[in-house]
Amino acid sequence: MEFSKRQTAGYGLGAVGKDMVYALSASYVMYYYQDILGISATFVGVVLMAARVFDALNDPFMGIIVEKSNPKFGKFSTWILSGSILNAFVLYALFSVPSALSGGGLRTYFAIIYVLWGVTYTMMDIPFWSMIPAVTREAEDREKLSVVGRTCAGIGNALITVFAMKMVTMLGNGSERSGFSRLALIVAVLFALFEILCVHSIQERKLSKQPAKSASHTATVKEMFQALFRNDQAMVVVGVIVLIDCALYITSNLLIYFFKYDFGGASWVDSYTLFNTVGGASQILGMMVLYPLLRKKLANEQIFRLCLRLSMTGYVLILIACLAGLGGSLGVLCIPGVLVFLANGMLTVLTTVFLSSSVDYGELTTGSRQESVIFSMQTFVVKASSAIAVLISGVGIDLIGLVGNSQTTGAVAVQSASTLLGLRLLMTVLPFLGLFFAMILFRKKFKLTDQKSEEMIEELKERHSHDA
Repeated sequence: MEFSKRQTAGYGLGAVGKDMVYALSASYVMYYYQDILGISATFVGVVLMAARVFDALNDPFMGIIVEKSNPKFGKFSTWILSGSILNAFVLYALFSVPSALSGGGLRTYFAIIYVLWGVTYTMMDIPFWSMIPAVTREAEDREKLSVVGRTCAGIGNALITVFAMKMVTMLGNGSERSGFSRLALIVAVLFALFEILCVHSIQERKLSKQPAKSASHTATVKEMFQALFRNDQAMVVVGVIVLIDCALYITSNLLIYFFKYDFGGASWVDSYTLFNTVGGASQILGMMVLYPLLRKKLANEQIFRLCLRLSMTGYVLILIACLAGLGGSLGVLCIPGVLVFLANGMLTVLTTVFLSSSVDYGELTTGSRQESVIFSMQTFVVKASSAIAVLISGVGIDLIGLVGNSQTTGAVAVQSASTLLGLRLLMTVLPFLGLFFAMILFRKKFKLTDQKSEEMIEELKERHSHDA
């Protein structure tokens, strides 16, 4: 089965919208509440971690709910639409804190709204990605759809990463607090609109019945979790994603602090925007151009290992540049930055492909095909890893003694030399270690090579032909 151009465009547009929302929350919540509103970075980190862990633990249940549901307007479309609209309202509330709130009231508001944001985002994110293995069994089609989804998600992420601070400055007229509120409103409206267009474009199709169960059988919650945790390859992919995402989110959380307080200058926002523009373009280039080119010559597992090496090299070069006194040169920083972003773009595509293969692996080994449960783990690990990263970032910011700018306007606070050194180490060494351990886990435990995936697909086709 191949998606029509209309369906592909609709799916891609939905990916743009959902990652615009996620990028705004993942990259700027810490900055908004710590640097602008003046809450302790450690407190923000603890709340974010607790909320994301709570939400992540609920992700498999959301996958089960989707798996068991059969709404009139479509198993996936109904949840995507309802979750998106609710999340749009909560996103605006997250970045529009009433000015009267302070102290304990402000902290309580933050904790409640952030939990609600995570829950409503999960409602649409899990069914969105679960559609990939549910609509086609062809490996080539899945790869193409994964590339479209991840590329468009990268575009959505890049739009926020590149333009957020410029938009905040422009919309706020000197007030970052007002700027973030207005930006959140714009993103929320676009998000809801894009997801409406997405569900209108996608026509869900049911796969053939599962061979291991009778048509009348519905798996219990216990059976679904047993199938999930018996799928050792899904667990390996999950572990690798956690380590890679931890590296990514530590970088994204600290990058704005680096440009504001270390790179510095009156035009630090412009430099930050330009760096992210180069990075975002590199990420999309990696997904849309470099990955397809490499795919013609190399197996997916080979490309994956290459990407890890490229990214680790980039972090080493960034640290060397900073320690050598070249951290104030945007051109110098962009060179290793391109390596990191190129690799990250390809890694996001590959992890989705690997998860799709693990669905087939799970059906072969357990007799149960659970797309939503397996893909709920993707959302689970993104939130779990971002929770770990944001806690590390928050505690690290306080430990190195970084002083934020809680005033609406005014000069940028000056940081000590030891604080700036700590910031550089946090932003480079920790991500490097995460990628290093991801490489070890992948090399030792991952078995779903391209050859193995093709063999599984052929075996499943043969089974289903006998069951038909």
